[in-house]
Amino acid sequence: MEIKAGLVKDLREKSGAGIMECKRALTQTNGDMKSALEQLRRQGLAAAAAKEGRSTSQGQVASYIHTGGKLGVLVEVNCETDFVANTGEFGQLVRDLAMQVAAANPLYIRREQVPEDVLAREEEVFVAQGRKLGKSPEAVEELVKEKLDKYLAEVCLLEQHFIKDQGMSVKERISATAAKLGENVTLKRFVRYRLGDDEESAGEEG
Repeated sequence: MEIKAGLVKDLREKSGAGIMECKRALTQTNGDMKSALEQLRRQGLAAAAAKEGRSTSQGQVASYIHTGGKLGVLVEVNCETDFVANTGEFGQLVRDLAMQVAAANPLYIRREQVPEDVLAREEEVFVAQGRKLGKSPEAVEELVKEKLDKYLAEVCLLEQHFIKDQGMSVKERISATAAKLGENVTLKRFVRYRLGDDEESAGEEG
């Protein structure tokens, strides 16, 4: 089937992938935009995964101050070279992540950082909820798993829905940029300040 230039352009804008990659994905999915986008995202994740572990000593620290000056965020995002750190694509990612932290208020970067006592406390609450509903032990166990996964997706930055595209996670947004730039890209840390709060919320890679 013939793939029209306008369709390729739309997919490129949504995915950040190159023209030929977009055309190939659309050809392979018979012009289905959703399927082509999913295919490109999977490829982006695979490409990013292959780069994980490579040293990231360059990058940017960016700030975001919400309207009114009552909420502020600092984020540090790393990459491999100073050249990539100074590209518009990388800078946009850093700004997007700062806005994400401001809007979604994550507590951790990834689920492995959530303390055991926090998980235990949440699990205890979910177990009590399941028992109150009169569910069987097996059903309670399944309920706890589902609710814990939902909780972790809310408090862990990488698992949150990306605010500019609810169809992808923050991790997928970072991976897509890494694939496009050809370097390992990592979110190192963030701090979120709200006026009047006694403590700031912060997350940092261990």
